[in-house]
Amino acid sequence: MIFAAGLGTRLMPLTTHKPKALVELNGKTLLQRAVDKLTHAGIRFIVINIHHFPDLMKEAINQLQTNGAEIIVSDESDLLLDTGGGLSKAAEHLRGDTPFILHNVDVISDINLKEMYSLHTREKALATLAVSQRTTARYFMWDNGRLCGWTNIQTKARIDCGSAASSPRLLAFSGIHIVSPDIFDLIEEQGVFSINKVYLRLAEKYKIIAWEHDPAYWADLGTTSKLEEASKLIDMHPEKFFN
Repeated sequence: MIFAAGLGTRLMPLTTHKPKALVELNGKTLLQRAVDKLTHAGIRFIVINIHHFPDLMKEAINQLQTNGAEIIVSDESDLLLDTGGGLSKAAEHLRGDTPFILHNVDVISDINLKEMYSLHTREKALATLAVSQRTTARYFMWDNGRLCGWTNIQTKARIDCGSAASSPRLLAFSGIHIVSPDIFDLIEEQGVFSINKVYLRLAEKYKIIAWEHDPAYWADLGTTSKLEEASKLIDMHPEKFFN
C-alpha cells in the first residue's frame, strides 16, 4: 500500500494545484517512483489511498506505468484518515495470509525490499520498520532490535512500551514498513489515527522489529528544499533509485 493521501502543505507552492503525490522529481511523479520501487521488488497488487485533489489522483493512477501490477484506489476524499485510519479503511484489500508493504509516497531509498521482507517473515514479526541513524527530532526507541518506545528529543516527550530499556537505541523511522495482516485483529483505534500509535500500544506483547538501513541513499521529499536535495542525490547515484 502506498500512502499517497497527504496534503503536501510543506511543498507549497508546488502543491497549490495538485497533490503531493503528483509532484515531480527528476521527470517522474513521486507516485510513479513509489510504484516503480514496489514493482521492482516483485509486487503485483498495490493499494493507493487518495484524498487531496482526488480527481487528479484518479486520472494519474489510470495513467501509471504499473509493470503489470493491479492498482486499487482507497478513496479518503471525505476525510483524511492518517496512516492508521487509512490502513484500516483499506483492510479488505490487504487481509489474508501474506504480509504487506506500506510505503510513504514522499520517500525514496535504496532499501532492498525483498531482503527486508525475508527478515520479516523469518522473524515472524507483527511489523518490521525501516529505520536509520540520522538527525531528526522524533525517534523510535529500540532494545536489541525490538521496539520499546518513542521519544521527541526537542520536547522531551517519551512513550515507553512496557519496561523501559536502560539505554535504548534511537533510530529514525524511514516511512517504509512490512506488516502482518494479523494486525487488523489487533487494531482498536477508530477514525483518524497514526499507525505509530498502534505499534507503540502493541510493542510490549508483539514482535515489532527494526530493519536498519544506510541513510545515505534515503530521502524525505516533504519540503521543496528536501526535494532539491533528493534531485541531486538521484543525479549522482541514479542506479540506486531505478530511474
